[in-house]
Amino acid sequence: MAARLMAGYTKLTSPVRGEKISRGTHGGLKVPDHPVVLFIEGDGVGPELWAASVQVLDAAIGKAYAGRRTIEWLEVFAGEKSNAVYGPGTWLPEDTLSAFREYLVGIKGPLATPVAGGVRSVNVALRRELDLYVCLRPVRWCSGVPSPVKRPQLVDMVIFRENTEDIYAGIEWESGSPEAARLLAFLQEEMGVTSFHFKAGTALGVKPVSEEGSKRLVRAAIRFALDHGRRSVTLVHKGNIMKFTEGAFRDWGYEVAREEFADRTVTRAGPGGAAAQGRVLVKDIIADNFLQQVLIRPADYDVIATLNLNGDYISDALAAQIGGLGIAPGANVNYESGCACFEATHGTAPDIAGQDRANPCSLLLSGAMMLDYLGWKEAARLVQDAVERTIAAGTVTADLFVLMREEGRTDVKEVRCSELGRELTRAVDALPLPG
Repeated sequence: MAARLMAGYTKLTSPVRGEKISRGTHGGLKVPDHPVVLFIEGDGVGPELWAASVQVLDAAIGKAYAGRRTIEWLEVFAGEKSNAVYGPGTWLPEDTLSAFREYLVGIKGPLATPVAGGVRSVNVALRRELDLYVCLRPVRWCSGVPSPVKRPQLVDMVIFRENTEDIYAGIEWESGSPEAARLLAFLQEEMGVTSFHFKAGTALGVKPVSEEGSKRLVRAAIRFALDHGRRSVTLVHKGNIMKFTEGAFRDWGYEVAREEFADRTVTRAGPGGAAAQGRVLVKDIIADNFLQQVLIRPADYDVIATLNLNGDYISDALAAQIGGLGIAPGANVNYESGCACFEATHGTAPDIAGQDRANPCSLLLSGAMMLDYLGWKEAARLVQDAVERTIAAGTVTADLFVLMREEGRTDVKEVRCSELGRELTRAVDALPLPG
């Protein structure tokens, strides 16, 4: 039977079965037993990562729910494959954006950034077009993973990175352009700015930070901390220098805690630095100091709320402490609309694309996050446990194999991406059902 195009779409074919995820009447998601979930294979190593990961996700769902729940996977397109399907220059088609708005939840592999023309970044464009204002990055060490720090087991943080503002808004003008000259003249002549050290050959950019954008990010972080039994939310900023942008982010964050969560948070630690029992401590720290403190006192930090650029640095720095981006999951979420895109946090790795050597664990652990977001916690736990036990046992892809051998482990086994997918599927089948 020929595939049937979906009504209102130009290239997408209708799922065989499955129902839409929707917003619940009192917030949260209304998830049917057989939901349609979107996937984007991704570029470079993306297709091989997805092939290895989807079998593990399906195995975990099958084991946890014995056929009572399944996912109907619906492919949508972005990046290089989108150009092949929709035509050159179509890095992020309207079909894909419309599908996310309709079906709400999806997962994607890494996407290539266009070298010239088109969008600056497909990833950034996807976040902005769908207003996925939270970049959610849990960072926790798995036993057996090589780490450059002495006590990686103390690292257990969840990063809430603002996704739509800051310098990632892309408001900038090239050095020597007429627009840069006009803005420079306006700043000097109309606004009285005298701090330009070099006037000629200066590129200019704008850093927007809004009250609404800041407050919804911090609100989501506090709610997450309360819902997941976390101890603290730390506002990370550079407000000592950027007083009216990052400093305002800090102030607006404290306003959210005091005005919206007054009975469930405290903004001043009690004796010993602990919050009152049953309450979440909301505190702040300067960004450069934070990057030092997470190396020497990581146990002091739990949920992190920060702006876009800080969050970019922090996410990668913390991922390095627990083994690198190859095993770091992530998601982009709008908690009001329910729309969410879970993703591999690393790049496309074109140097090894097609060689079956890539590590699928970042994408797979992002899939576990997605299952948890759907409320399918038993299946999520099976995926997480399978990954942790398999890595601890020393069955890993080349990236971790090299590091483990350098640390002196002789019991490690290097496997290909596809082999690790099969090994993890077997691990899921062997695990007891979560209690």
